[in-house]
Amino acid sequence: MAIKRNRSKQIIPFAERLQQAAAAARDAAELLPAGQERDILLKKALQAETAAHINELLSAPIMQAADR
Repeated sequence: MAIKRNRSKQIIPFAERLQQAAAAARDAAELLPAGQERDILLKKALQAETAAHINELLSAPIMQAADR
């Protein structure tokens, strides 16, 4: 028997969600003293920013033309 997946339509665009995640992680990191937890949050922020940048590059018109 197949398991039914919960599907929901995203209202906020992917790039904006990535930017929000990065900002939230950076804000949370500012409140912490130097240490492992802060480093983890800063790493998550960097990963989200990198993902947003990669998404931007892949969405560029030159990349869209290369797919055809």
